[in-house]
Amino acid sequence: MVQYNPKDWFTFIFRFHKSDTFRQLFPMMVAIGLYSYAIGYLEIEYWKLSERDQLKNITVMHSTLGFVISLLLAYRTNTAYDRWWEGRKIWGQLTNISRNFALKMATILEHENDKKYFRTILPIFANELAIYLKKEKTSKMLWEEDELEKQVQSEIDQQKHIPLQIVKLLHSKVQRLYQEKKLTNEQILFIKDDLTAFTDVIGASERIKNTPIPYSYSAFIKKFIFVYIMTLPFGYVFNLGYYVIPVVVFIFYVLASLELIAEEIEDPFGSDPNDLPIDAIASNIKKYVSEIL
Repeated sequence: MVQYNPKDWFTFIFRFHKSDTFRQLFPMMVAIGLYSYAIGYLEIEYWKLSERDQLKNITVMHSTLGFVISLLLAYRTNTAYDRWWEGRKIWGQLTNISRNFALKMATILEHENDKKYFRTILPIFANELAIYLKKEKTSKMLWEEDELEKQVQSEIDQQKHIPLQIVKLLHSKVQRLYQEKKLTNEQILFIKDDLTAFTDVIGASERIKNTPIPYSYSAFIKKFIFVYIMTLPFGYVFNLGYYVIPVVVFIFYVLASLELIAEEIEDPFGSDPNDLPIDAIASNIKKYVSEIL
């Protein structure tokens, strides 16, 4: 995720980050500029249409459709941001769940080995959930520190749902502690909601990851923008002349940028610069749990 100072205006204006839409759209902007020049040349110089009124009325259509497309893009970006923000709330919830569970186990458990187990497995869960959501291969970074982590690794089938298997190990460990009389019935009830919450976090994250914006809606907006931009030079060239070129290019930049931004943030668990820093959150969970336990 890009870290920045929101009050530094000059940085925003004159700096082009690799995730900036201008860099991504520049080839298309050049093509749109050449297209607008060609339409202007044909209508003004070749076909001599500057004195006719047939095509001037097309600007009325653009005025009407401009309002419609602004509503569509506003809804599109708001929907995408809602998904991004919900993902952030889910991982904030995971941080709180991990801390609360660690606090409870630190208070209940007396043996260092039992505390060490939870001190090890809670950060592994956060790390593996981040990897699972990014659809990457399992990281070995957290698996090579001590024998306990290697033991946990040996109990996990890499071909199955790894985060769920880790939650299962958590439940199994709690059950063993109960059988060993290290946990009472009241203490089991005390931590029950936290154990269930880990599964809830997985389900909520998968809901965002596996449910994209409907294809027909996304495709329609792209086609709408394309047709809108391609028809702009036909009417406005009479009023603007060759100045229609920068005007059309700028309008294309604004509309296409909004769609690109929405595409990027609607999947908050990817590897794009503006996606959620779930790896950093997982590292913070490891730090918090280690301090508590």
